[in-house]
Amino acid sequence: MVVVTQILPAIRVMVARELVYNHGLKPIEAAVKMDVTPAAITQYIKGLRGKYPIETIEKSRKAKKIISELTIELVKDEVDIIFVLNMLCKACKAISSEGLLCDLHKELMLSLRKHKCKICPMLIR
Repeated sequence: MVVVTQILPAIRVMVARELVYNHGLKPIEAAVKMDVTPAAITQYIKGLRGKYPIETIEKSRKAKKIISELTIELVKDEVDIIFVLNMLCKACKAISSEGLLCDLHKELMLSLRKHKCKICPMLIR
């Protein structure tokens, strides 16, 4: 659940910001590329949506590199949606393989703090 409610929205924030700030797209163009509303792009940029775990994701060099590659693909005229979806999966796997997803789970699910959960690393193998 943390991936859907926290990680994916944070990745959207990073992609939206990169499209607008680094690639010069207007928010409405970024919205079309990301298949979201212009209002969502504005909220991502202003930090009103998906802001919380960005610091966690930014700890992962792998995930940041993957998100940049994903963004470069989105800038193209012909976007390979399979590539984009694959890159989203790779970013989540990178975050999980580095134990960052476990940290978020423990932060959000207090009952996990007393357990030595090893589910994420086992799933990534």
